[in-house]
Amino acid sequence: MNERELLENGYRKYHGEKVDVYFNTAICEHSGNCVRGNGELFNLDRKPWILPDNVSKEEVIRVIDTCPSGALKYIVHDEGEIEK
Repeated sequence: MNERELLENGYRKYHGEKVDVYFNTAICEHSGNCVRGNGELFNLDRKPWILPDNVSKEEVIRVIDTCPSGALKYIVHDEGEIEK
């Protein structure tokens, strides 16, 4: 899936310098893995609640890979295609 497909499928983009994060609230199971995984990256008390530049690219990938529903995806800028 590329960015166009993600956006067409209801994902919202959160831009980062090295990696973009995409979130689809309609399929989120609210497991809390994201906010428990890293409060600097995901924080429900701020807007925007997802800040990819607050952590390393590797940390973004690590936390998103724990999302059980697929509501979170990412695209690494230098690779161009979706990783998860």
